[in-house]
Amino acid sequence: MKFKPLHHNHNVADLGKAMAFYREALGLTEVRRLEAADGSYTIVFLGTPEGEMQIELTCLQDHPGKYDLGENEQHIGFRVDDFQAAHAHHEKMGCICYENAALGVYFIADPDGYWLEIIPTRD
Repeated sequence: MKFKPLHHNHNVADLGKAMAFYREALGLTEVRRLEAADGSYTIVFLGTPEGEMQIELTCLQDHPGKYDLGENEQHIGFRVDDFQAAHAHHEKMGCICYENAALGVYFIADPDGYWLEIIPTRD
């Protein structure tokens, strides 16, 4: 048996705001969309042309607001080819939530509080 990761889900309170963040912060764009016939949910898959892994944003229309992420001890890692430029861009956006200088990585938080790790390309 062979398994291949396809997507990681984030439930979001404001789909438009989340999509704008992922576009600006990581260059992710909409790959496909699923909408419930009754309008109860919208699911949008985001990705890049060169990547296979996608982020699934799920917006439930009847959810009362932000999700409780508990201790939020999970994240998705993104490798970037220009770490310094990415750091400057995310710093300007005000979304850096944690830096680990010892490991040479940092984390950004999306509008719903999900963490995304930014990792430099290393030789």
